[in-house]
Amino acid sequence: MLALSNMPTIEEIKKARLKKLDNIKKAKVDPYPAQASRTHTCQEAVDQFKEGQDMTLVGRLRTIRGHGGSTFANLEDGFGQIQVYFKKDEVGNEEYKFFQDNFDIGDFVEVKGALFSTKKGEKTLLVKEYKILAKSLTPLPEKWHGIKDVEERFRKRYLDLIMNKETRDIFKKRSEIIKKTREFLNKNDFIEVETPILQTLYGGASAKPFKTHLNALGMDLYLRVAPELYLKRLLVGGYERIFEIGRCFRNEGMDREHNPDFTMLEWYAAYWNWEDLMKFTEEMMHHLDPKIFPKKWDRVEYKDIVKNGDDKEAFAKLEKPTFVLHLPGIPLCKKGEALQGIVQGVELIKAFTEQNDPLEQRKAFEDQESLRQKGDEEAQRLDEDFLEALEYGMPPAAGIGIGLDRLAIILTEAKSLRESILFPLMKPKQNP
Repeated sequence: MLALSNMPTIEEIKKARLKKLDNIKKAKVDPYPAQASRTHTCQEAVDQFKEGQDMTLVGRLRTIRGHGGSTFANLEDGFGQIQVYFKKDEVGNEEYKFFQDNFDIGDFVEVKGALFSTKKGEKTLLVKEYKILAKSLTPLPEKWHGIKDVEERFRKRYLDLIMNKETRDIFKKRSEIIKKTREFLNKNDFIEVETPILQTLYGGASAKPFKTHLNALGMDLYLRVAPELYLKRLLVGGYERIFEIGRCFRNEGMDREHNPDFTMLEWYAAYWNWEDLMKFTEEMMHHLDPKIFPKKWDRVEYKDIVKNGDDKEAFAKLEKPTFVLHLPGIPLCKKGEALQGIVQGVELIKAFTEQNDPLEQRKAFEDQESLRQKGDEEAQRLDEDFLEALEYGMPPAAGIGIGLDRLAIILTEAKSLRESILFPLMKPKQNP
């Protein structure tokens, strides 16, 4: 067995690959061509297998196994894998040697050939022609050092995606969740809109904002903590059903369920109250996954389950989808009709019947400003422009906010928010 001390270092491997790159260039071959040809995906080649069928495939070499004049390799694209077979007699002595000498696991290639089945019954492409599409200069981690540090998976998500199918599946499922959510809302006459991320005054949630500066106008701005107040302006403007899926930013702690930037779904419906909202939410969630979300959620009173003001501990005990009713201290809520949606102990939803009385809303904002003056950095701001909009008249309405990253945790069984966000914020590693 080869001693670990005799194994080449990463630096030595990279040096050898740079030499191969130079060899490819000297052979008048472009190692990074701008164009590739493909007739089928790897998965289509497997699923639509027909002995002798010609096709051209592209992808990354994941394994290479040489046996004299024969080399088997696994080719992987974004849809699946298939075995490919390089045979000296088929591609020619010179081309076969060129492949052996200069191609590595991790390289992207284009291969043209015909399908056949091996003696063991494995569907394979017999390569007749090949070309390099991208030469990899650093070896994939699996063979040499693995991804032992869990945080390294998040810092270098591209490697995590290459090496772990489970990670790719999480984000494929996340995409499907968002697609199905959009389809459901569109089907129910909701219009998708976009509202400002840079705002002159943050609002819509009790949270500490990120502050920035716009040089062009010489003014400070905030990254939004929520899209709520702009979406309600659209209710004033005459839209009855609206939704937005977008990033929000809160300068708060980081844990299993919190990241400084995250994806929020908010929707608002005119002439609804919180009862209409709960019924519609049950329908939407059941549509997304009937195994996790029943047609009817449990309902409990906030005052009956929360003792000593410890929401998190009380909510963590709620495993079944549950609406916690009559949340206290919601400055944008009407008549105390505010709720939290809890699933598997995760605070997934916050929703309420919206306050559309401009005088009552002003009082609530003034109370928040008093808290801010006493040092509460998460207190909401008094937004005169929003209050003026309310004075023109906003119809009765209900609205909801759903954390899509948290929803992805639940539906994909990911372990934390960082598992459901492609590039979660990470503190850079200190150089030694």
